[in-house]
Amino acid sequence: MVPIMDETKLNRRPRRSFTDEFKAGVVRLVLDEGKTQSQVARDLELSQTTVAAWVKHARADRTNGKSGHLTTAERGELAELRKEVRTLRIERDILKKAAAFFAKYHA
Repeated sequence: MVPIMDETKLNRRPRRSFTDEFKAGVVRLVLDEGKTQSQVARDLELSQTTVAAWVKHARADRTNGKSGHLTTAERGELAELRKEVRTLRIERDILKKAAAFFAKYHA
């Protein structure tokens, strides 16, 4: 049986990517020029959620994290640490299995 795709998924526009300069310009419009996030999103045909996320990240960077949100550097470090934890867990599991294997045959 072939699943029927949800119509909302068919009508979505393809995922777009934006340069850091473009994002900075959007943030500047909101934070420095006083335009509302919804107005900027509408004018530039962006989702309001996207603009809000960029503004939140910029505020965190401008206040060095004092806004309660992670800075760009902190988000990068967190991603690296999560990747390292995943790798270490895989290595640990391999070592556990190896130790059990050798204990079984050398006991």
